[in-house]
Amino acid sequence: MSLYGIGLVARQEIRTRLRTGRWKLLLGIWFAVVNGLGLLFRIALESSGGADAENAGVPMFGGVLLGVLVLTLLVAPALGAQSINGERERGTLAALQITRLAPGDIVLGKLAAAWGTGLLVLLLTLPCALVPVLEGEIGVGRAAVTITVTALLIGIVCALSLGWSALVARSITSVLLSYLTVFGLLAGTPLVFGLALPLTETRVTTDHRHAYYTRTRPELVWWLLVPNPVVILADAAPRQPAPEPRVTGTGYGDDHYVPEPFDPLGDIQEEVRETRAGSYDEDEAGPVWPFGLVFGLGLAGGALGVAAGRLRTPVRAVARGTRIA
Repeated sequence: MSLYGIGLVARQEIRTRLRTGRWKLLLGIWFAVVNGLGLLFRIALESSGGADAENAGVPMFGGVLLGVLVLTLLVAPALGAQSINGERERGTLAALQITRLAPGDIVLGKLAAAWGTGLLVLLLTLPCALVPVLEGEIGVGRAAVTITVTALLIGIVCALSLGWSALVARSITSVLLSYLTVFGLLAGTPLVFGLALPLTETRVTTDHRHAYYTRTRPELVWWLLVPNPVVILADAAPRQPAPEPRVTGTGYGDDHYVPEPFDPLGDIQEEVRETRAGSYDEDEAGPVWPFGLVFGLGLAGGALGVAAGRLRTPVRAVARGTRIA
């Protein structure tokens, strides 16, 4: 395995993508739609009044990053889910396997092409996401961490899709399984957590008359939320400094307190850490995102290992109907 071989496969994969699809048009539409919606979101926040209007960059940044994460993860399976079995169906994969390229070169080269395309999609969404950073409403550190974590999550999904592409003979099946995997990570984990939470109910006695009440113990099942990409991104984001409380008015009975602006990333982080702690003090529990990121990287590594194993030659067993060359 070598960097030259990986780069060779990646360049070939990108050339194939550019020849077979209207990528420039699709990327232009993506850029216009995502950034247009982001700017409309900013205008709506500034028109709403209150703390969100005065600090519109905080909810805008969190909302745009979460939206971009979900949308990009929905695009990522299409980037790698047909990379291997699609070439096998076209009869072009064998031409790579008979060269001096190692299976790892082919797998990592295809991953680099898919991940690079996903990063390009992410890059096109940054103009609206970085507006609050340029205006000083969001710190550079918070922006850098969240964007880096988003990029890693895109790479994990691309690797999982590549694994399905190597494991399943039909490209349509691998695409479907890749989307089901993304759906399971995004929606399946909170659903399973919600179903498991009632199972943690315990009775708590209140006095000598044996009166009791039931309470749930989310700290027993918090780990079910660990693989969720939204949880990983929100929990990894550095905390936004809280603005100083302010009171507005003339001082003659019309004063009112101005609350902190809505922070999607911070609110999700607070809920997740309170769930892990089993109390309303999220500081009692540590962060959740390292577990989620390690879990995702482990899945991605396993998927790449499976893909490399399926590309080794000579092939001793072939599924019925599978084209070799």
